[in-house]
Amino acid sequence: MTHDLPALLEKYRTEVDAQLEQSLPVAEGPAAPLFAAMRYSVLNGGKRIRPALCFAAADALGGHNQNTAKVAAALEMIHAYSLIHDDLPAMDDDNLRRGKPTCHIQFDEATAILAGDGLQSLAFQQLTELEGLSADTVVKLVAMLASLGGCNGMVAGQAIDLAATGQLLNIEQLKNMHTHKTGALIEASVLMGAMATGNATQQQLGALKTYAQAIGLAFQIQDDILDVESSTEQLGKQQGSDIANHKSTYTSILGLEQARSQAAELHQKSLDSLAVFAEQADPLRGIARFIVNRAY
Repeated sequence: MTHDLPALLEKYRTEVDAQLEQSLPVAEGPAAPLFAAMRYSVLNGGKRIRPALCFAAADALGGHNQNTAKVAAALEMIHAYSLIHDDLPAMDDDNLRRGKPTCHIQFDEATAILAGDGLQSLAFQQLTELEGLSADTVVKLVAMLASLGGCNGMVAGQAIDLAATGQLLNIEQLKNMHTHKTGALIEASVLMGAMATGNATQQQLGALKTYAQAIGLAFQIQDDILDVESSTEQLGKQQGSDIANHKSTYTSILGLEQARSQAAELHQKSLDSLAVFAEQADPLRGIARFIVNRAY
């Protein structure tokens, strides 16, 4: 690979963080606690995998621009809102996120709920501020985020996850859950990054969809492996929480070695799908490798 992946990921992070800093409301005025909670939840670190995928997909099609940064910021806002709500006592009841108190612990439950609501709305506002794209392309971007971030994707996945707590799922049920809960927003990140360039062909979008679906599942499998093997300090969230919450995982169903084998197969599938691209897709290849090899 011709790129220095850590440096490239840091570059992507810097660009999306600048856009987030600019877009998030300043914590002042009567709603200051709400705005502070939004900023706390978005600007508190994180791997920025979804924005990185958005930038990398755009670069595979010739290069990213300010529109890419806005789309990437929208995706990170949706991701952050989902984490705020997932951590609430009514859902996963977690008290640690990225090594810091979760939003409802740092502030309170009502503020956390509103912070998630505010981030979701602000994400869609970002997409209304794209420049130089046709109205049809903007509508398609809005529709994709609404679908894959909502009832056809992430939100449905969380509902399936909650309903499955305490139940023993089979591998196909688990795959369906995570295809929605984790994979859908990863798919949106790749496809929206490509679409926002205005240059993507249907063949390229098809290849990128296959890539995104493969790494989306690989990401979740690696998460399950890390929940078994890593410490709370390494993860930045409570280690072993899946076991404590009686949730089916790839490791509980397949065992560690077979889970690793599944992740490796999905990694190879993601690489194979990028055969239609030249070295401009190397950042996507590097991110796929990072996802299946990461230790946090």
